[in-house]
Amino acid sequence: MGDSNNVNLPPGFRFYPTDEELVVHFLQRKAALLPCHPDVIPDLDLYPFDPWELDGRALAEGNQWYYYSRRTQNRVTANGYWNPMGIEEAVVSNSSNRRVGIKKFYVFYVGEAPHGNRTNWIMQEYRLSDSAASSSRSSTKRKSQPKTVSTTISPQKHSSSSIMYAT
Repeated sequence: MGDSNNVNLPPGFRFYPTDEELVVHFLQRKAALLPCHPDVIPDLDLYPFDPWELDGRALAEGNQWYYYSRRTQNRVTANGYWNPMGIEEAVVSNSSNRRVGIKKFYVFYVGEAPHGNRTNWIMQEYRLSDSAASSSRSSTKRKSQPKTVSTTISPQKHSSSSIMYAT
C-alpha cells in the first residue's frame, strides 16, 4: 500500500484528507470497529521502522505516509527515536465547532536519546479527544478499546530557527 496507485480509488482521485476528516471519517470509525470506506489506511507497527523505511508499508500520498498504529510510550526505532515537539493542536469539527481530536507533533532524531541528531522527519499523531473516544466506545458497547492513532509522517524542510510542516 505504499504507492497511492495501489489504493482502490478511481483514477484522478488523491488522498488529501483534512485533520477533521482523518479524525471523524477514519479514526472514529476505526475506534468504533466500524468499516471505513474507502479502507485505504493500513495498520502498522511503526516503531521497528525508521521513517525512511515506511515506503511500501503505509499509504503514501505526495510526501506523506498515513497509517494506524497503537499508542505507545516507547517511540524508539533501530536507528533513532521520535521526540515530542511540545506542540498539540485541537482538531475541531467545522459543522459542530466541537473538539473531536488532538494532533501532536514529533520530530525524528538519529542516535540515542537524549543526544541524537535532529532530522527533517516530522510525525503528526492524531488521537480522539476524550468525548469522541467515549462516544465511540458507547456506540459499540465495548468496554475496552485499543489505543489506536492515525498518523502522518513527512520529511520537511527546516532551518535552525523554525520548522515548517504541512497539515
